[in-house]
Amino acid sequence: MSGNRRKAFLVSAALMGGAMLMTACQNADAATDAGAGASQGSSSSSPVATSTGGGGRGSDTSNNGTSTSTGTGTGTGMGSEDGAGSGVDTGGGKREPVEQGCGANDISWSTRSESQAGGYILVVAKAKAGITCYLPAALPTVAFGSDGTQAGPAEQSVGEQIKLSGSTAAYAGVNPKTTGTDGGKELDSIIVGIGDDDFDPVSLPVGTITVDEPVVTNWHTAPADAVPFS
Repeated sequence: MSGNRRKAFLVSAALMGGAMLMTACQNADAATDAGAGASQGSSSSSPVATSTGGGGRGSDTSNNGTSTSTGTGTGTGMGSEDGAGSGVDTGGGKREPVEQGCGANDISWSTRSESQAGGYILVVAKAKAGITCYLPAALPTVAFGSDGTQAGPAEQSVGEQIKLSGSTAAYAGVNPKTTGTDGGKELDSIIVGIGDDDFDPVSLPVGTITVDEPVVTNWHTAPADAVPFS
């Protein structure tokens, strides 16, 4: 039962209880007046009050009068709540699971060098055992060196969200050098995060590379789609 429904139920119960109490007091006053008026002679008064909603039974005898109150009440409250703490309430007692976004620490990472398109680094991401998560429809964050040089987009539009679970893998291609000059920084690792909001990126070894205006593709489900053509 939701909080609002529970509150409304309690208010209704309180009002009903108050009305029943007022009715009982009025019946008691009426019985007292009748007993006082019968001081001469003998009389018998047997008022009977019936109430539903108490679940109790009792009797009271005074001044040769009998009052019997019989109440029967039933209340059934039924509710459903996800004890695991996951999901959102969609109404009608139904809950739907919340889809978990991937963080870098949810992923088993690997890299390999590829020769296509002048040479690039293929980044491979798989969910760790027991984890199901979603890579967002956005570029991975790839940075180089102590100055945090960040790779730009190798594609004009973002890809689609990818669900990682079990053996499913996602691929992104990194071209560390897109210029035709001899300049650049010599590095041996890259920093990868799941978007700019990932506060726990990972450092991946890639061997010695020259970095100059790097680019990175979106996440793809096939490695052939992750070639960073410049």
